[in-house]
Amino acid sequence: MASAITIKRRTQAPNPRSDQQSSDADTRESEDDYSDAQYVQKRRKCLVLSKRKKKRKLFPFNPTEDHARRLEQMASLATALSATGTKFSDELTYMHGMAPRSANCAALEDGGMQVLSREDIETLSLCKKMMERGECPPLMVVFDSKEGFTVEADRFIKDLTIVTEYTGDVDYLMNREHDDGDSMMTLLSAKTPSQSLVICPDKCGNIARFINGINNHTPEGKKKQNLKCVRYDVNGECRVLLIAIRDISKGMTISCPAVVWLLHQMLRNYIDAFLQDIRMILKCF
Repeated sequence: MASAITIKRRTQAPNPRSDQQSSDADTRESEDDYSDAQYVQKRRKCLVLSKRKKKRKLFPFNPTEDHARRLEQMASLATALSATGTKFSDELTYMHGMAPRSANCAALEDGGMQVLSREDIETLSLCKKMMERGECPPLMVVFDSKEGFTVEADRFIKDLTIVTEYTGDVDYLMNREHDDGDSMMTLLSAKTPSQSLVICPDKCGNIARFINGINNHTPEGKKKQNLKCVRYDVNGECRVLLIAIRDISKGMTISCPAVVWLLHQMLRNYIDAFLQDIRMILKCF
């Protein structure tokens, strides 16, 4: 009887080894959970850091110090503007009978428009103030017998420099669908085609209209490209800035991609109009 009780007590006695094993397993699980959490946290930090690294501020253009040389640069632009019958303007202009300024609303952009940071807005403002003082970008407009007027760098231009803003008269795209001008630039690509806007520098503009447009879908074109046209939301309005994408040496031709947004928008408008006509026809049956 005593032995039976002893056996029963032995079977009921706790096993310190199994308790230790379960404790070790729990510890390993908690360590694994902690290491996983640590990995996720470290991964998030890496992603944040990589995003921060990609964010690079823009630089203002560096005007030529020599006043006489700056006068030559401005004279070359004046000659080109006079030859093409264009009035100089370093800002977007809103003429009667065209799109009003209230139509220039970045919130209407289909898919959204990137916002220019506060720091970069200050850089753009500095560029405008320099222009008002007669300190223009170090650019020279030259005439080529094959390509017409083109623009060359008259001194070294650093990568990510705001070279100039694309300016001109702002008009609705639908008013310019049959316009044969080759210098129009998309300002606003709205979801509703009737709200889309373009910049028309044929009567009013700046040096941007003379910058050479190239096909950057070929290896040769990619080598020549040293500028990009970027549309920004600046205090709620759309603006187009021409920004250096690499260091540009003195004497190099300034080149940016040819305008393709405009053709895309016109094609979309034609397709929408065609589908609307089809719907009207189907309603009649």
